[in-house]
Amino acid sequence: MGAGRRAQSCRYRCLVPLVAAAVCPHPPLIVPELAGAAAPELDELRAACDAAVAGLIAARPDVIVLVGGGPETARFNAADHGSLRPYGLDRHVRLWKVNCAGSDRLPLSLTVGAWLVGRAGTDLPRFAQSVAADAGPDECAALGAELVRGTEGRVALLVLGDGSACRGEKAPGYDDPRAEAYDDGVARALAGADADALRGLNPGLSAELKVAGRAAWQVLAGAAEATGGQWRGDVTYDAAPYGVAYLVASWEPA
Repeated sequence: MGAGRRAQSCRYRCLVPLVAAAVCPHPPLIVPELAGAAAPELDELRAACDAAVAGLIAARPDVIVLVGGGPETARFNAADHGSLRPYGLDRHVRLWKVNCAGSDRLPLSLTVGAWLVGRAGTDLPRFAQSVAADAGPDECAALGAELVRGTEGRVALLVLGDGSACRGEKAPGYDDPRAEAYDDGVARALAGADADALRGLNPGLSAELKVAGRAAWQVLAGAAEATGGQWRGDVTYDAAPYGVAYLVASWEPA
């Protein structure tokens, strides 16, 4: 690479300061009070998510941006919150600040994400972005680029999304022989920090397998591509309890 191109790359990275990313699932049962006596069944998942969030904080970001699927693509304010009441627990989960401007708006993915960040006890500023479940790959990637370009300071992404819900006869989507291969492909992409592979996930197949994370993962891909440079990935949890694939991963600049 020539000196001029290196300088151009450096300037671009200074404008797009994504310093770390983590991927976590968002099952309501990850909240122990919701799971009740079954809470220990997800202890390992909970610990992996806690470690992934701790890794984001260790990267010393100026802001944590939560990204998750929802009914529409929307930005949420720092004072907005989500509710676990639809899942059996009368609790509001705040995104960051509490004031009269906040409202009960967060979808499940971002509610669980806010709960995970809240467990870490950090005072870092944070905001959240939902992405429509049916958003196309290019739209998702463009949103990821927009998030990191439009945010001041060093950015860490917490990306919330479940894999297929068709892993066995007791799964929410029953058993689909394509599901395991799909989830294995996502795990490889996350472990290899392979943005191209994430962008290549097929929306139609993802919907058939009841994948809740496809759009959010493609936002991550767009953010990493916009930042440039080499990335290193690590998958710390990969299992399908209750017939739903849950993956926890961390990305950092190589």
